[in-house]
Amino acid sequence: MATLLHSTASILQHNRMTICFSPQRPAIPNNLCFLTNRFKSNPAKCNAFIDNISKDLLENTIYLDQFPIFRSGLVQFQSVTEDLSDIQKWVFLVFAGLTWIYLTARPGVLFGAIDAYLLAPLQLGLDSFTGRRNLKRSDFLIGDKLGEGSFGIVYSGVIVPKNVDVEEREQKRGRGRATERLAVKSKDKVILKKVKVGIQGAEEFAEYEEWFNYRLSRAAPETCAEFLGSFIADKTSSQFVKGGKWLVWKFEGSQTLADYMKDRSFPSNLESAMFGRVLQGVDSSQRSSLIIKQIMRQIITSLKKIHDTGIVHRDVKPENLVVIKRRQIKLIDFGAATDLRIGKNYVPDRALLDPDYCPPEIYVLPEETPIPPPEPVAALLSPILWQLNSPDLFDMYSAGIVLLQMAIPNLRSRAALKNFNLELKSYRYDLNKWRENTRLRADFQILDLDSGRGWDLATKLISERGFLRRGRLSASAALRHPYFLLGGDQAAAVLSKAKTELFGFLSDSVKQG
Repeated sequence: MATLLHSTASILQHNRMTICFSPQRPAIPNNLCFLTNRFKSNPAKCNAFIDNISKDLLENTIYLDQFPIFRSGLVQFQSVTEDLSDIQKWVFLVFAGLTWIYLTARPGVLFGAIDAYLLAPLQLGLDSFTGRRNLKRSDFLIGDKLGEGSFGIVYSGVIVPKNVDVEEREQKRGRGRATERLAVKSKDKVILKKVKVGIQGAEEFAEYEEWFNYRLSRAAPETCAEFLGSFIADKTSSQFVKGGKWLVWKFEGSQTLADYMKDRSFPSNLESAMFGRVLQGVDSSQRSSLIIKQIMRQIITSLKKIHDTGIVHRDVKPENLVVIKRRQIKLIDFGAATDLRIGKNYVPDRALLDPDYCPPEIYVLPEETPIPPPEPVAALLSPILWQLNSPDLFDMYSAGIVLLQMAIPNLRSRAALKNFNLELKSYRYDLNKWRENTRLRADFQILDLDSGRGWDLATKLISERGFLRRGRLSASAALRHPYFLLGGDQAAAVLSKAKTELFGFLSDSVKQG
């Protein structure tokens, strides 16, 4: 041991730079000229010190020998700053650091540029090569109608196998029977949206939805249904209208959160979907609370991911949250979304929204915000615009309304929700005042569990924007709220699984014994 210590001491004496890696002393150099006044009177000495740092980093630090890219970067930095004074070198470093911070700050100018000029063309080329951008009407057989909106109608459907002639089958057996038989044989189920023809704004809406689906398929694929592409109908037959546009997604579930909420058994009807099993050893109210918490965790996590890409959904509501089989909830219907990074689908004095879920500010940015400049300029200015206006908080208000609807059964009907919004507006969006004065006989039991953490989260989401357009939790801040930090839903899932496995083991042991 003494020999080892003696050798280590000799090494440290020979090469002072490696002292940063010694466990015996803190890894903080105490002689940097920008932290002390030691070199103020001798600039040449400071300049020599900086040069020694570069040389030591390049020649004596073993860590950089293992990462050639770092060595290359330092060599380039040294060559670029070779003729600069010590002050100029530090100015250069500070400027480079601030530029990096600015370009990577939300909504991500740098990553947006990489996506637009590298990933998007790559995706286009790959999709064209594999045929995903060459969809056509005859590739699909339309099934049941699932829903209808202002600009489109949604259907279930299947991808037709290449050896099947759909038109011939329809003529011989009738459309309904052909659809049924094909659906049984094919596992390639899809969701199709028919863009309405002759409706003002429908085509524009569809173009935006297609753009955002492709964008998110690259940036945050886990937040939305898998988008397969689009096609233009080449003839009029059945539901197809010649020249009409169709959007296609992989089938991941046909029921939305709104569908489940219509059932009186909600939220118990989502217990298996959220946890994969029935929770064991949990009473009824606590079980409902855990299910709702898990749903909210999924929603806010997805919102955080799309906000990180610079996108605001603008239409968060139960009808636009599809429940898929893999214990996950995904966002759908991005026709009203906006990309604040480049001003995509953004007009200051116009918005597509549902008034029952819309925050009091109505628009994602103030009406006086100027029309976006050309895309490159808009992209460069977007971090400033984002920091000044926090547009992501628009979606967080809507998420708070969804939380209230899930936890308070009286608010699940449209009529009750409209009345709630009228009352809330009269109390200047103060949820606590609404609770004290409302005529609605609401049950707050679920939100009041765990010392009222659920209610506290709701009050921090459903509120007016305060000073500097803040005063409402962002998705990141909401996920750090004590309501989620307790992790009761996750713990319950783990314990339930453990109990189930233990019960199965004991049953097998009894049978074998």
